[in-house]
Amino acid sequence: MIKRQRLVPLIVAVALFMENMDSTVISTSLPAIAVDIGTNPLALKLAITSYLLALAIFIPASGWMADRFGARTVFSAAIVVFVSGSIACAFSQALEHFVVARFLQGMGGAMMTPVGRLILVRTVSRTELVRAMALMTTPAVIGPLLGPPLGGFITTYLSWHWIFFINVPIGLIGFVLVQRYVENVRGEEQARFDFVGMILVGIGVGGLAFGASVLGLGFLPASVVVALIVGGATSTFAYVLHARRTPAPVLDLSLLQLPTLRASVAGGSLFRIGAGAMPFLLPLLLQIGFHMTPFQSGLITFATAIGALSNKAVIARVLARYGFRTVLTGNALIASAFVAAGAVFALGLPVPAIILTLLVSGFFRSLQFTSLNIIAFADVDPAQSSRATSLVSVAQQLSMSIGVAAGAFAVETTLRLKGEPTMTASDFIPAFLVVAAIAASSAVLFARLPANAGAELTRRRPVTERADRSSGVG
Repeated sequence: MIKRQRLVPLIVAVALFMENMDSTVISTSLPAIAVDIGTNPLALKLAITSYLLALAIFIPASGWMADRFGARTVFSAAIVVFVSGSIACAFSQALEHFVVARFLQGMGGAMMTPVGRLILVRTVSRTELVRAMALMTTPAVIGPLLGPPLGGFITTYLSWHWIFFINVPIGLIGFVLVQRYVENVRGEEQARFDFVGMILVGIGVGGLAFGASVLGLGFLPASVVVALIVGGATSTFAYVLHARRTPAPVLDLSLLQLPTLRASVAGGSLFRIGAGAMPFLLPLLLQIGFHMTPFQSGLITFATAIGALSNKAVIARVLARYGFRTVLTGNALIASAFVAAGAVFALGLPVPAIILTLLVSGFFRSLQFTSLNIIAFADVDPAQSSRATSLVSVAQQLSMSIGVAAGAFAVETTLRLKGEPTMTASDFIPAFLVVAAIAASSAVLFARLPANAGAELTRRRPVTERADRSSGVG
């Protein structure tokens, strides 16, 4: 049992490694891909959004499928679908092909990452969850670490098509390890799947996210864009009403009554809108604004991943010492300030200073993400873990999709106001400031957490107990 508890986080991390490396490789290669398939670099936000959109649409079914068919079965199938989508991306010849292939990848990722997290929650004891989460995300951080320089090297000296074939051997290794070491755990309850809710969520999330992404691009007629957004908002409202009268909704909104889960979903969404825009905006700034090669850009941006990797050894001690409320509130402001630093980059900050800033930024951004992932399950009953995983994962992917759309929309608006189609470094300044302000606003929600939120997960004594001991009581 002990051996399995140590192996499972690492095996799940193989999937996270593949997915995270894939996203950073693509971000670095976007300008080159745009040139090759004959489109605007900003239009390629559709490829990123379509992936995140597929995640948000299909994640709600992941928890039910894991309960019904077994986590190992679903996890293995997800890896196969993701790798198939990667191969399709490599053979794409036009924007439409690339967007569809990325959507297929997202279908695999929708089952892969949340079910992997569910496997961890159901396999590892609650007292070991913090260390297990840190262990699981350590190899996953190596993906973003290798992604920018590797993607930049391949794109600069070979061809961007080859970056997608990297996932094939990684996926094969992950598939074999899952089959050998992961139990096919299932949920105790086999509730009837909420197909109506799934359709409403798909239309709602799809309409809002995709409508926001194509807004201002001229990719679709204005009437279609308006219909997407209005239809998405209407469907979302209809789902809220539907969920209230459905015994087992596809997304259980009643879980938001838990303060810790509510903070993770609501506050985490605001923070991810800002932080999620960075991997999209930064490579564009470096390559289009400063005329760097993809390889040069990748060598700079991978400093963020090094900073993220450096905090894994201390995160458990930081949370035990200061508690979730203090860490999430204060760190939201610190990490958001580093997002805003992108505006300073655009003003011509020297490259060594940019690298140092990204290095420190990675530490604080990773601290926030890991803390949010952990606190989400602080008060969730084990029987509700699959439903909580679906809800948290949908919120994460939708907010990151909105972040990419918001960052791109800010750059597009700046270009329209300037009246020139050519992008320069200064055109990115408003975008960095806007997304940073959105991320910083999450601190208000984190400050409302109970002082002892998540104390059981970090083995931290409740506030009242520490006060009693410091005053000599007991």
